[in-house]
Amino acid sequence: MMEGVTDHSPRFRLVVLDVDSTLIENEVIELLAAQAGSLEHVAEITDRAMRGEMDFSESLRERVATLRGLSIDDLEHVREHVTVTRGVTELIRGVHDSGGHVGVVSGGFHEILDPLAEQLGLDLWRANRLEVRDGQLTGLVSGPIIDAHAKADTLREWASDLGVPLEHTVAVGDGANDLAMMEIAGLSIAFDAKPIVVAAADAAIYDRDLSVVLDLIGIG
Repeated sequence: MMEGVTDHSPRFRLVVLDVDSTLIENEVIELLAAQAGSLEHVAEITDRAMRGEMDFSESLRERVATLRGLSIDDLEHVREHVTVTRGVTELIRGVHDSGGHVGVVSGGFHEILDPLAEQLGLDLWRANRLEVRDGQLTGLVSGPIIDAHAKADTLREWASDLGVPLEHTVAVGDGANDLAMMEIAGLSIAFDAKPIVVAAADAAIYDRDLSVVLDLIGIG
């Protein structure tokens, strides 16, 4: 099921998606926490952050701290357990066939996202980086944190680089960390999202099938 937008113009030329629980079925931080033995604690923090009850950067640092000591081999194990959401391949192909671009911006991690993005044929992607020393995670994030403001800045940057007006962009997400980029996009889509996101979005998709986005942007 979907509800919301009635504008089916094919004008949308840049689609930017969240990753965890949107592009993929998983929350990568929770897969990592399961390896580290901190899943219950991390899952509770993740839920609070997605509902907008906790600052994302604070929540990320607290969750990543529990991952200290995980190895590079543990990261590979997690990659093998990532499940792509139904309809992703169709969405990417449809947008590409219409001359558009697909990017993802994530509060997750490049270490997991990079091979997946290449496999799917995404045009653009950005995420956080885990600090690694001597083959193990230090429990810290390396570099600036991709929070809500960074997601919005990324959508704006990519649109500018591609020569796409913001009103011709689409943002798809499920949690509070996606609200800022959804606010500046020409079309915002809540995907199986938290109530705070559904309330703010132009359209909502309730079935976990990303190919439905194609119908909303007029190229389905």
